[in-house]
Amino acid sequence: MACPHRRSRTVAIVAICGLALLTGVGLAELTRPDTVSAQTEELPSAVPDLQQQLEALTGSLQGFRHRFDILEKKIDDVLWFERVGDVAWVDKVRLYGPPRWKEESSTAIGAGNPIKFYAYVIIPRQIDRGKKFPLLVFPHGGVHGDFSTYYTHIVRELVAQGYVIIAPEYRGSTGYGQGIYERIDYGGLESEDAHACRNYMLENYSFVDKGRVGMIGWSHGGLISLMNIFAHPDDYRCAYVGVPVSDLISRLGYLDDDYRELYSADYHIGQEVTENIAEYRRRSPVWNAEKLKTPLLIHTNTNDEDVNVLEVEHLIHALTFHDKEFEYEIYQDVPGGHSFDRLDTRQAQEIRLKIYRFLAKHLDPPRPLRDVDALHAAGYR
Repeated sequence: MACPHRRSRTVAIVAICGLALLTGVGLAELTRPDTVSAQTEELPSAVPDLQQQLEALTGSLQGFRHRFDILEKKIDDVLWFERVGDVAWVDKVRLYGPPRWKEESSTAIGAGNPIKFYAYVIIPRQIDRGKKFPLLVFPHGGVHGDFSTYYTHIVRELVAQGYVIIAPEYRGSTGYGQGIYERIDYGGLESEDAHACRNYMLENYSFVDKGRVGMIGWSHGGLISLMNIFAHPDDYRCAYVGVPVSDLISRLGYLDDDYRELYSADYHIGQEVTENIAEYRRRSPVWNAEKLKTPLLIHTNTNDEDVNVLEVEHLIHALTFHDKEFEYEIYQDVPGGHSFDRLDTRQAQEIRLKIYRFLAKHLDPPRPLRDVDALHAAGYR
């Protein structure tokens, strides 16, 4: 999901609390009027030292955050085997995509090298490897996120139909340390990481059908799917995008500063949208809509609390303006908001069945789901 992160504020609060602990002074003591008054004369000389301690502590906490993300990822990797291992072979492979879109120094050691990243390969246990099967490239959502067991039931439903899946942990994903985190390239070369996964599967798994490759993604994963089919229309038979991030310019207009800072960070775009509108347009599907050639299904929800429906409506209008053929449905206030069709409710399962029927029309899986009861039996133990 593309939920705004509020970690920087939390880190600052924790840093202040930590500093109080390190100095042995309680926060109440620090803020007492008589204490403040008594120490006013000492403040100018104390401030630089206090600031240095705060910055050092904040840096340490940032490092711990990435360490905790790595630990969480390792735990979730184990859960993947436990939750889908009865129906699928799960592997994790190390791949590479293009070099960073901008280098801190073009002459530094390693400058210009491809970016290495991981991807999950999920293969149904019940397949005849002498035959051909459809492939789905499945990028996760989140500005900084990862492919987690949040998607367990959807993966089980897809595997039951006979889809092979590859899920890229593209540049900027969490759970791999600060280096990968800060290689984020939202709406940029992360899309090529996903395409590299498609190519890897065709090169290494003989039972994957080159003519039956699709993409599926929600939120930020929907943006990556759109940018992929725009850039490589001949390589995908179809794509489904749910509540896709569609226009970064309008998006950064209605979200808060914490969210905007994820893009204007020095290691990312490094500029705010008002400073470089062209760069944000380049990374937005709505401004690339004229490139669509691939069968496409779009879903959105009017009460989405993350990707406001106006973004997706803008995309629909742009595709219509360019006279593109595609399918879409705007759901009216379905419970769940941004996650409305990824929940475990009956209504969400009924909506997913529509998605699977669209995919089946183009990718011809060997065991398409007949109805919601079959979907539930496939996805839930």
